[in-house]
Amino acid sequence: MRTDIDSFWIFALASKCRVFTQENIAWPLLIMGLAWIATTLIYWAYPGGPAWGKYKLKNTSFTISKPIPGPRGLPLIGAMRLMTSLAHHKIAAAAAACKARRLMAFSLGDTRVIVTCNPDVAKEILNSSVFADRPVKESAYSLMFNRAIGFAPYGVYWRTLRKIASTHLFCPKQIKTAASQRRRIASEMVSMFNGHEGSSFTVRGILKRASLNNMMCSVFGREYELDSCNSEVEELRALVDEGYDLLGTLNWTDHLPWLADFDPQKIRFRCSNLVPKVNRFVSRILAEHRAQAGKETPDFVDVLLSLQGHDKLSDSDMIAVLWEMIFRGTDTVAVLMEWILARMVLHAGVLSKVHDELDKVVGRSRAVAESDITAMVYLQAAVKEVLRLHPPGPLLSWARLAITDTTIDGYHVPKGTTAMVNMWAISRDPKSWEDPLEFMPERFVTKKGEPEFSVLGSDLRLAPFGSGRRTCPGKDIGLNYGDLLGCVTTSRV
Repeated sequence: MRTDIDSFWIFALASKCRVFTQENIAWPLLIMGLAWIATTLIYWAYPGGPAWGKYKLKNTSFTISKPIPGPRGLPLIGAMRLMTSLAHHKIAAAAAACKARRLMAFSLGDTRVIVTCNPDVAKEILNSSVFADRPVKESAYSLMFNRAIGFAPYGVYWRTLRKIASTHLFCPKQIKTAASQRRRIASEMVSMFNGHEGSSFTVRGILKRASLNNMMCSVFGREYELDSCNSEVEELRALVDEGYDLLGTLNWTDHLPWLADFDPQKIRFRCSNLVPKVNRFVSRILAEHRAQAGKETPDFVDVLLSLQGHDKLSDSDMIAVLWEMIFRGTDTVAVLMEWILARMVLHAGVLSKVHDELDKVVGRSRAVAESDITAMVYLQAAVKEVLRLHPPGPLLSWARLAITDTTIDGYHVPKGTTAMVNMWAISRDPKSWEDPLEFMPERFVTKKGEPEFSVLGSDLRLAPFGSGRRTCPGKDIGLNYGDLLGCVTTSRV
């Protein structure tokens, strides 16, 4: 039987051979190291940083096009610092420094990125069929979002999901049906505010719980009292918070492939712990709905279970879709409401005008109804102004991915490039807005005969819900909910 000792003669022979001396090994290693450093610096020297330089050197056809201006960042990692805390602020500052507000290039490790702070270029990107996909981060893939509306590749499956959501959850009929639910939650929230009169409390916590209760009712058919503690709500709240933290963390392994095996930030580890909990939670609700088939008022789970033919989804796909609905619908409205309240408190004159409009339209003898909102022009203008100064997704939440080579604003953009729109910078641009840093709802109050300013994606000077194929499917319900809660809560501030 052959042992490891039998192979030791190889090492003995190598030690006698001059070819394997330390000097002869060191020189090739030194040359290779210097060559690697030189190549890295050449990549980094190109405008936009190492990812763009690498593409330029490997694609000779790219040399004939003018480079997109942008910061080089650091060798290897590029401008990763731009995507840390308050990324929209840092990107806007970098674009101004590089005189590249219309279109700026930068590198996140090996990832090529373009970003615009200009509404015309934003429209060119968001309405282009080339940018119909989203880049799927490791955390998004691990959390099953690649099988949900947000990250699913553009195609038949994505269009099926979009149609299901538009037809059964975000259609005008369903939004109207859920009006009493939103009104009940808003009233409970006002009661909680009044119950804490004279004492300190966390407004954000109440707003998040209200948003979560609304989504639990719309999607899962669960109704809970806002001021009561429920283990199911708390469990889901913890799952959503952990998911937000994972998706919001800049994962180095998404952009530096050589780090993938090490998982230095424990993103993969945390995702592997979270996903089984999500599966158990949503699977339990699916099983309960199957056992209670034939309800008078079906919720979104019942709708998914009733689908047949090509629209029918597997259990794993339903879990992904339902998880994303809860995930995306919880914090967005809470953030909007928090900014509405903050701005009303900071601007007493605006709050007074909202109160006057409430007295004129609603009076003091009855509660506010959602049907009153259309007549409350100033309140709607105040909500739009909040969306302008504080868009819930300042970088339009999730980026787009170029599926083919294309041209944006006269520059060549290769396939595989990630594109971002800095809506925060656009909505504060003095070229688009007069006194952009001032809170002035009057800018959205239209005169008789003038068209109303839409925030639903047609005018990219303010499109907090996105535009084009990947616009937020729940934008109508989100805006309605924000208007109603703004009306109810400001009446008691």
